Amino acid sequence: MEREAGFTLLELLIVISIIAILSVALIFVLNPTETLRKSRDAQRISDMATIKTALGIYTTGTTTPYLAGVASNAGCKTGSAGGSYGSGNKIYYSLSSTSAITDTTLDAGTGSVPAALQVTATALTLTDATGWLPVSLDSLIGGSPISSLPIDPVNIISDLSAVSGITVGTNPPDYVYRYACNSTSLTYEIDSVLESTTYTTTDNKMAKDGGNNANYYEVGTNLKILGTGTDF
Repeated sequence: MEREAGFTLLELLIVISIIAILSVALIFVLNPTETLRKSRDAQRISDMATIKTALGIYTTGTTTPYLAGVASNAGCKTGSAGGSYGSGNKIYYSLSSTSAITDTTLDAGTGSVPAALQVTATALTLTDATGWLPVSLDSLIGGSPISSLPIDPVNIISDLSAVSGITVGTNPPDYVYRYACNSTSLTYEIDSVLESTTYTTTDNKMAKDGGNNANYYEVGTNLKILGTGTDF
């Protein structure tokens, strides 16, 4: 008598084992964690380009550009090259908070370090200079070239333990965007931290961006405004 067609238990176990091995190998090759990191980095790089383009349109589209408020440059550094910090200068972060970020070694500074002007979560992405980026893109004829300000896909600072204000972590990762300007040269810099090995090792964009700090991905018209320290 002929045997009915079908798989034996041994054959099924072999097939299941092969599928399991291939699944594990596929997960290892694809590395979903790295894929997510790379995706977030791609978003950061895109956001930096978007902000730079918007600021370029603003600075060339207005006769009197203000880089630190609706009608002010008081928050910017002054002087040649990267400039130096003075009273009232600030570093601006994409992190929402009602308290300022404070750290004695912020941006490789010593002694008196400028505080970061913080905004509430509801105002964070506004383009009228009240958002985290203090530039009134809305004042352009035709309105802002972007509908809202980008923020980091993670948008956190590692150490939020300070009693007075927010203390920045002593080393990366602090996944936020930061901005600073120079009123003497009317230039600016925007930074972010990349996290994937694709963009930090294989193709280290933080080391190749032409800036003065290999710990951050820097874009802008003056990549010496923000300092060389590891505190964000």
